[in-house]
Amino acid sequence: MAHAHTVSAAPRKGFWAVLKDWLTTVDHKKIAILYLLGGTIFFAVGGIEALLIRYQLMFPEFDAIPAQTFNELITMHGTTMIFFVAMPLVFAFMNAVLPLQIGARDVAFPFVNALGFWLFFLGGLLLNISWLFQSVPDAGWTAYVPLSGPDYGSFGVNFYVMGLQISGIGSLIGAINFIVTVVTMRAPGMTFMRMPLFVWTSFITSALILFAFPAITVGLVLLMFDRLFGANFFDVTQGGNVVLWQHLFWIFGHPEVYILILPAFGIISEVVSTFSSKRLFGYSSMVFATVLIGFLGFMVWAHHMFTTGMGGIANALFAVATMLIAIPTGIKVFNWIFTLWGGKIRFTAANLFAAGFIPTFVMGGVTGVMLAVAPANFQFHDSYFVVAHFHYVIVGGIVMALFAGCFYWWPKMFGRLLDEKLGKWTFWTFYPGFHLTFFIQHFLGLQGMPRRVFTYLDGQGWNTGNLVSTIGSFLMAVGVIIFLVNVFKTAAKPAGAPQDPWDGRTLEWTIPSPVPEYNFKQLPVVRGLDAWWVEKSEGRKEMTPAEPLGPIHMPSPTILPLLMSIALFIAAFGFMYANQPFDNGFIRFLFEKYVIAIAGLVMFFGCMIARSLKDDPGYHIHPEELEGEGVHQ
Repeated sequence: MAHAHTVSAAPRKGFWAVLKDWLTTVDHKKIAILYLLGGTIFFAVGGIEALLIRYQLMFPEFDAIPAQTFNELITMHGTTMIFFVAMPLVFAFMNAVLPLQIGARDVAFPFVNALGFWLFFLGGLLLNISWLFQSVPDAGWTAYVPLSGPDYGSFGVNFYVMGLQISGIGSLIGAINFIVTVVTMRAPGMTFMRMPLFVWTSFITSALILFAFPAITVGLVLLMFDRLFGANFFDVTQGGNVVLWQHLFWIFGHPEVYILILPAFGIISEVVSTFSSKRLFGYSSMVFATVLIGFLGFMVWAHHMFTTGMGGIANALFAVATMLIAIPTGIKVFNWIFTLWGGKIRFTAANLFAAGFIPTFVMGGVTGVMLAVAPANFQFHDSYFVVAHFHYVIVGGIVMALFAGCFYWWPKMFGRLLDEKLGKWTFWTFYPGFHLTFFIQHFLGLQGMPRRVFTYLDGQGWNTGNLVSTIGSFLMAVGVIIFLVNVFKTAAKPAGAPQDPWDGRTLEWTIPSPVPEYNFKQLPVVRGLDAWWVEKSEGRKEMTPAEPLGPIHMPSPTILPLLMSIALFIAAFGFMYANQPFDNGFIRFLFEKYVIAIAGLVMFFGCMIARSLKDDPGYHIHPEELEGEGVHQ
């Protein structure tokens, strides 16, 4: 018998009901899809910016794009890709998969999870609408002062400062949520050393966010006070210090690289293990290597600052720490190779991307060790060699892993298998396109081509390299377009993916695809590493339940996370435009007297109070509803 609160199947809902469902959801699986959608939108924006950059550099003395617009493009491309593409796409998989892999019904704080997404999305929106206001950040994605300060930075830098502040809060609370989820919500028998490696990498990533993000938050607050309230933290003439910004930025900025790459390592570990039909080689060494990378990640930030004049001792210490971090990373690479070695390898689209990831990431790591040598760094610094290095790590590492994750977990998220043939076409256009774009940039850097130049003279030996690089970038774009075609083609098919299409090893493959809203009818008992594989190898068709079938408590949907994020968005506008000369007296009054800013903050804290005072008991799904198949999907 259906109860009043039963969630009906999606096709029966009207447009507004569906919209309300997505705007108010606190279901981690739907939030994962929202992260995926948001990240993809920003990926399209950042990708177009990248293509425009490469188009301008295609020929010497080319004047397709003005110098000022070029500065805006490189600033927006870098900021968008790091903060609003890589981060949310990583969070998408953490949301979709982590609770399932530890045998949990939800994350620890569903409300906070929704708030984290909306803060990220509104922060990204705030940054990108700077194009509409024709006030685009132009100080580079690292926003070094004084280029981003009140004297030299354009008004657009305010969009950078406020957009990153808002989205940063979302990332921070999301990380706290994942840490608490892993510590407190593992299924019976799921000890720490039985957790899948993706859970471990997500767990360490969340810890990194917890310690790294406060540094950038402090830096952005100081920069905001300099820009909006006339402070002088970075004003050298008033006793400020410009190198302070670099320290604050990179204390966050280098762990940020590991925040992005560690979940990618987790995805690769899951994919390689599944498609080799083998347990991951050296599981415990992989866990300790992950922890060590997280620990060492905080000891290397000043290798970005070798040329600031810190002195020989500081340079030597940070150089050695940077070289040390290659050791745990190397352990991972060898373990992936040994996992593939002797395995029954299936080259699905997911495994092609995983296999392609390994040598590509090694190349990125090798050039990282080269950059760790301080005297060599003096030559490489601010050249295209550095651009090539970090794209090998970020694109060759993270984006390749994200593609692998998409093909691997798509049936679990959407109930449909992506087309394998189109998937292989995606790989064979994106992968060569990537290497074509960035491999040659190492040589452009060694030949002296500086970063962030919008044009270059003929006859310097850079013409061929830049032309090849641009051709490669368009080939990458073809790969992304083929992937999007695949997504739309797959979405048109009825959902009917099998529960375990890849002969998987972990708990997410023990439940239907797509996953019901309650995840597990009964929480499973975990009896070893690769819990599902353990049961299958003993001939069982499903997990042993840890509890009898009973009512399942679910959290209620709520619009408050969206309203709170909109409130901060409004407050940010109020502060940014407080000192701008408006012709209309009433509008000038609203901004000058901080009426808009205060209204946004009042709305934000009002939502917090409403959330605190209203007791939301949620609702229950009863056992008889669980038997009605498909009701909650």
